[in-house]
Amino acid sequence: MIHIENLVKRYGDLVALDHLNLDIREGEIFGLLGPNGSGKTTAINCLLALLRYDKGEITVFGKQMRPDSYDLKQQIGVVPQNVAVFEQMTVYENIDYFCGLYIKDKQRRRELVEEAIAFTGLEDYRKMLPRKLSGGLLRRLNIACGIAHKPRLIIMDEPTVAVDPQSRNKILEGIQELNRQGSTIIYTSHYMEEVEQICSRVVIMDHGRSIASGTTEELKRMIRTAETIYIENIALDEGQLYTIEQLPHVFQVNYSNEQTLTVKCTSANHNLIRILNYLQEQGISFGRVFSELPTLNDVFLEITGKELRD
Repeated sequence: MIHIENLVKRYGDLVALDHLNLDIREGEIFGLLGPNGSGKTTAINCLLALLRYDKGEITVFGKQMRPDSYDLKQQIGVVPQNVAVFEQMTVYENIDYFCGLYIKDKQRRRELVEEAIAFTGLEDYRKMLPRKLSGGLLRRLNIACGIAHKPRLIIMDEPTVAVDPQSRNKILEGIQELNRQGSTIIYTSHYMEEVEQICSRVVIMDHGRSIASGTTEELKRMIRTAETIYIENIALDEGQLYTIEQLPHVFQVNYSNEQTLTVKCTSANHNLIRILNYLQEQGISFGRVFSELPTLNDVFLEITGKELRD
């Protein structure tokens, strides 16, 4: 559905996109991740032909995307990170306005607006002004304005920022339903658990390039960490820490001032048993013990060396 090849965008001496290559398949919920400044927003703006780029090729629905490619843009919906609605217009009027940018037939537009209101659960708020809505409802309105014309491709830029858990779940369920109804979705978020929950494939960007791509499980197999073990309320000396570091498959040991031991391992087989056996042999007492398999956040941190919220 989308092909981006060797895309280069410069701002003076700053290279925002450095020969970026992306392929997005029809029917995907495609996660686009990267730290601030990685080039995600620039890539989206180039994809929408809102920015001129220095080099490369972008095709959408099999056609080259240009600023005047209105036939392509009619099939795209955008849900921006910052809520973009008119404060002086009601919920219904906002959705009707944005839908009207694509759908001129009044009867058809009326049907689509009603469908968007029902889909986002805004039936009881149709006559309210945006300033009267909670943060979660405002986000739902933002989504309704972007999807009312039933676009084939939907770009969602952090649609759940600063909303309560109930609204977040409603939004995520709605995104999955849009996908089931046939929309391909490009999804950016700083919440890794959301990406793991809904995205069929993920690309991690940094310094304007794609540095890793695949399903979440494929990405997890790319990194060294296969298991992380946490042991709380444990007192250890340097010799004991050194011994734990030498255990099979252990590649990193951290011991905090709060007496919490964190052990990263390259294999998820029997690591916890080996550590507990050693502690028992040494008569070392400890508190809570738990083990975690790698998350998408672990993948991101190991591949980029950065926290996502940097």
